[in-house]
Amino acid sequence: MDSVFGIIGGSGIYEFDGLKNAEWTRVSTPWGNPSDDILCGQMDGLKLAFLPRHGRGHVHSPTTVPYRANIDALKRLGVTDILSASACGSFREEMAPGDFVIVDQFIDRTFARDKSFFGTGCVAHVSVARPTCSRLGDILETVARELGIRVHRGGTYLAMEGPQFSTLAESRLYREIWGCDVVGMTNMPEAKLAREAEICYATVAMVTDYDSWHPDHGEVDVTEIIRTLVSNAGRMRQMIKALPARVSTDRQVCANGCDRALEYAILTQPDHRDPEVVARLDAVAGRMLG
Repeated sequence: MDSVFGIIGGSGIYEFDGLKNAEWTRVSTPWGNPSDDILCGQMDGLKLAFLPRHGRGHVHSPTTVPYRANIDALKRLGVTDILSASACGSFREEMAPGDFVIVDQFIDRTFARDKSFFGTGCVAHVSVARPTCSRLGDILETVARELGIRVHRGGTYLAMEGPQFSTLAESRLYREIWGCDVVGMTNMPEAKLAREAEICYATVAMVTDYDSWHPDHGEVDVTEIIRTLVSNAGRMRQMIKALPARVSTDRQVCANGCDRALEYAILTQPDHRDPEVVARLDAVAGRMLG
C-alpha cells in the first residue's frame, strides 16, 4: 500500500510549489462538498493531496468548515497521513509569535459542529486519548529543526468555536486554570474525525500572537496576526517540500494503531445497522463494515 500524504492548510496556506502532475480534483462525499477541490500530485515520489481548509479565498469560517466532508474526501483519495497546519494564539511566553508547536493534546470547546461520522443506526466510540500520531510528530519535528524553524514538541490546543477571539477572562482561564498552551478554532472536530477514518493525524500549530492574556501585547491585533501568518506560511511550505525525504512511500502499519482505530469501536450489531447509514460510511469505515 502506498503512502498518500494529506495536507490540510489553514489560514495563509493555500498552495505550494514543487508538486508534479498537479491537478485540482473534485471529490463528492455523502457528507456534502468539502471546503474546496483537492490539489493532488507527487513531490519527489511521494503522493500528496492538499486541501485548503477554508477554501481558496477563505470562504468558510471555522464553524462552517465541512469537517466531515473534508476527511471523507481525503480518505476516498487514499490518504493515509494528515498534516494539519493552522494558525494559533499562544498562552506561553516561550511559544512566541513565529514559533511552531507540534500539538499532542486538545481540549474541545466547540459546540456548533458535527463531530462524528457515526450515530443512530451505526454507533461507534473511538479512543482519542492520544489524538495525534507520534510517528508523524517525530517526522515533523525533525524536518522543522533541520530547516532551523523554532519548534516546540508537545502542547495542548484549546479549540474554541469562534469566530471571535477570546475574552480576557477566557484567555486567563485557558492559560492559568486549564493549562493550555495554544488556542485555535479549527483542529476540532478535525482530529476526532481523522481518528474515526483511521488516518494518522498530526498538527503543526503556527503561533501568530499571544492571545489577550499577555500584559505587554494587549488585545489581539489582526493586522499583526496577518503579518506573522504570512511569514509562518512560507516556512510551512518549506516543511512540506522537505517531507518526501522523510516519509516512506511504502505505507507501514502504524505503531500507534491510528490505522486500526475502528477494530473494536463499532457497537451496533450487523443486523441492527441502518443500511443508509452504513452506505454513507463506505469510505470512512468500509474496512470494518464492508
